[in-house]
Amino acid sequence: MNTISADHLLSQIRTMGRELRPPESASQAARPEGPDFGAMLKTTVDAVNDAQKYSSELKTGFEAGTTDKSLAEVMIASQKASLSFRAVTEVRNKLITAYQDIMNMPV
Repeated sequence: MNTISADHLLSQIRTMGRELRPPESASQAARPEGPDFGAMLKTTVDAVNDAQKYSSELKTGFEAGTTDKSLAEVMIASQKASLSFRAVTEVRNKLITAYQDIMNMPV
C-alpha cells in the first residue's frame, strides 16, 4: 500500500495552483493604460453639479441682496451651468445611442 504524506500532497496542490494562475504580464496587458473613463465621467458630473450649485447660490444671493455680484455675473454663471448640463446630457445621449447600436449588432 502506498501512503501519501500531507506535505507531499500540499506541495503538489501548490504546484498545480501556480500552473493555473495566469502570468503577471498577461493580467497587466489586459488592463488598458490611460485615463479611467469612470473617473473622468464622475469628475465631469461633479463639476457640472458644482457649477449648478454656484449658480443657484449666486441667484439666491442676488435676489436677497446679500451678494456683491452684478446681474451680469449672475447671468453668466447661470448660462455656464445650463450649457455644461446640456453638454453632459448630449454626451449621455450619444453613449446610450452607441450602446444600443452595439447591442443591435449581429454577432
